[in-house]
Amino acid sequence: MTTAAAGGADEAPPADTQPRGGTSVPAPRQPGSGQPPAREVPSRKSVTGTRRVIAALFLLPALVLLGALVVYPIVYSVYRSFFDQAGTGFAGLDNYKALFTDDTIRTAVKNNAIWVVLAPTVSTVLGLIFAVLTERIRWGTAFKLIVFMPMAISMLAAGIIFRLVYDQAPERGVANAVWVGVHDTFAESTGFPKAHPLPVHPLKAAGGGSFVTKAPVRAGEPVRLPLVGVAPAKMPGDAKPARAPAAVTGGKITGTAWLDFTKGGGGKPNVIDPKELGLKGIKVEAVKDGEVVASATAGADGTFTLPAAADGAELRLPASNFKEPYNGVDWLGPTLVTPGIIGSYVWMWAGFAMVLIAAGLAGLPRELLEAARVDGANEWQVFRRITVPMLAPVLAVVLVTLMINVLKVFDLVFIIAPGSSQDDANVLALQLYRSSFGTDADLGIGSAIAVLLLLLVVPVMLFNIRRIRKEGRR
Repeated sequence: MTTAAAGGADEAPPADTQPRGGTSVPAPRQPGSGQPPAREVPSRKSVTGTRRVIAALFLLPALVLLGALVVYPIVYSVYRSFFDQAGTGFAGLDNYKALFTDDTIRTAVKNNAIWVVLAPTVSTVLGLIFAVLTERIRWGTAFKLIVFMPMAISMLAAGIIFRLVYDQAPERGVANAVWVGVHDTFAESTGFPKAHPLPVHPLKAAGGGSFVTKAPVRAGEPVRLPLVGVAPAKMPGDAKPARAPAAVTGGKITGTAWLDFTKGGGGKPNVIDPKELGLKGIKVEAVKDGEVVASATAGADGTFTLPAAADGAELRLPASNFKEPYNGVDWLGPTLVTPGIIGSYVWMWAGFAMVLIAAGLAGLPRELLEAARVDGANEWQVFRRITVPMLAPVLAVVLVTLMINVLKVFDLVFIIAPGSSQDDANVLALQLYRSSFGTDADLGIGSAIAVLLLLLVVPVMLFNIRRIRKEGRR
């Protein structure tokens, strides 16, 4: 035992061979040990030593660009926001007070709030719906490609497209063409705007846009209701040449309503000329003591027939015959211009949201979804209780990205909103441009708006950074 212990003690390395400060130091040769001296291992250079200088040299160009293109503009904008329009007098907080007292800027702040709430939310919801619904269909890839395609279009081009889409005239604007088509399917359209009688005609104005006969009508005496002022393009396409009404019995009232105008001239007033067309579809009412006792609608040749109850009544052409035809919705008016522009933004960015959400959806564990279905959950429950919670990180990425993007929106508002309603559609980025480079430029106000935009973006960026770090620790 003593010999073994002694041998073990001889074999134990001396204390001098232990590493010191992370560098291996060879043990000195023991006399009489019979071992060759250990080879010295060169010590490694510290990562935090000279390599830090090399890393700084590599980062220096990027740091210079970052300072010149990001830090300096931010610092100078903050500095400039405390000076007046000329930049020579110190204005203090007056520029920031103007942000909340000037009506135009307040409208821009209000519209930005609407943008931040609606545009990212609607785009994300549509992207989620598209991603989920197209996951199981065979042509889902083609559909996703079509939905994502607007992302390849610049904001300027998209603005020009939707300026045409929202045009008020149905023959040019696609939105109003569809809207008017749907409206005219369920509601009768007026055919004769601006039509009116001449002084020599047997009609007179009755107030409210209607016209009545100058004398009561009698059975057996054909009634003539001529009008002028109807543009040829507004005449019904299937209108026929006007003709005198046929004789009827039983005390009925017959008559003709026609356009008393002959192309090329030569016609006579109050006379049905061969080239004059009937006012198809015009409504005629028989009125006694202020009450309508009978009504009729003119045919393609302008003729109409009223029952015997109309004998002795005045015939009235109601104002509904002469109202302007329905021309759709004023999409770019003060009321709808902001929702209309948000719709164009959603058209562009819903595809972006769909692609990101579809990528996250492809990474979900399918066994959880199948297990829920086996346990009796329907598709809505699977979507609401499993799919959406597991996609929460992806949905957060999409929402945050779109919120930052929306705060900078400028192109769409500038191109789509006409000059008459641009103040109603104003946003902070557009107001920043108008205040800084408009006809009455005030760089103090413009710099204050830029600082306000920065302050609005910072919380969203901090949330995004915190989320990324949290995901990295998992």
